[in-house]
Amino acid sequence: MFLASKLLAFLTQPLAWVALLLLASMLLIRASPRWAFRLGAIAFGTLLLLGWEPLPNAALRYLEAQYPAPAGDHRWQAQVGVIVLGGALEPAYVWTVPGQSALNDAAERMTEVAPLLRRYPHLQVLFTGGEGELFGSGLSEAERARQFFQAQGVPPDKLLLESDSRTTFENAILSRRIAGIDATKPWLLITSAYHMPRSMAVFLKAGWNVTAYPVDFRSGLATPWSQYSMDQGVKRWRLALHELLGLLAYRLAGRA
Repeated sequence: MFLASKLLAFLTQPLAWVALLLLASMLLIRASPRWAFRLGAIAFGTLLLLGWEPLPNAALRYLEAQYPAPAGDHRWQAQVGVIVLGGALEPAYVWTVPGQSALNDAAERMTEVAPLLRRYPHLQVLFTGGEGELFGSGLSEAERARQFFQAQGVPPDKLLLESDSRTTFENAILSRRIAGIDATKPWLLITSAYHMPRSMAVFLKAGWNVTAYPVDFRSGLATPWSQYSMDQGVKRWRLALHELLGLLAYRLAGRA
């Protein structure tokens, strides 16, 4: 399943499609110049279209709208803890400065935990995430999370770590095996809003009693039609396609 998820990650990178179209164009340039030109034009048009942000933002907005942000008057005294999904930390090789954490664009998965604990100090924190890199080495993501949370003042006795999972499905399954964890009690589930539909489906299917606590919203209420960035557009397309196809694959496999 891990290798399949990595293949899916490659196929949901829009620039990979452009590269494949260009490769096909080059291979056909002698045998069929007309088709080579057509494929090259399609690749160029696709590349230009990828930067128009309203399209990928609409897909992200669809995902994010399924679990809105909790209202300010929510009370979480009944919850026993928060489950924090990995994916917000840079790879181990980036963590080279002693005493400093390296977070990526999904940093809110980590930074929202300490304020939540200040309001509800009874909550336990369960971080789940091993090494998501195919050939990763060094500190596991769970150990990097430990360093981050301790630097944020989270008491060590409040922190539980699951360090073997590599996918969202493994997050849900392996976290249940930690000593002292009762998945039937109410937990908050923290992850990026666009990732929440797949995460909730998997955790509920695995028998967890979870309530969504989405963070890291990306799409906003609306996107100006003039918003264009090839860099940001490609990133947003990749996120949206990965989640939509990932949720479909999990459902077809009976895991969500």
